[in-house]
Amino acid sequence: MNANHAGMFLSVEEVAGRYGVSKDTIWRWRREGDFPKPVKLGAKITRWRLNDIEDWEAACPCGFVTSLPIGGFDRLMPDIQRHAPT
Repeated sequence: MNANHAGMFLSVEEVAGRYGVSKDTIWRWRREGDFPKPVKLGAKITRWRLNDIEDWEAACPCGFVTSLPIGGFDRLMPDIQRHAPT
């Protein structure tokens, strides 16, 4: 849990954007029990706590890459360049 993110909330659009998936996918993950529970902030306002999302990411056995340094892909996949068409 990141103390700097306490009290920060994400909309379903922001959560979907974080993982590059659709809003429907986020709701499906939730229905299947594979994703943190959102909180109701009002009659029509549902959000996810950023800390809950980050805790879920940390516990996920597959992990998530949220960013790579420039040139990072080349270091992870060196054979790609060697076998790339010229």
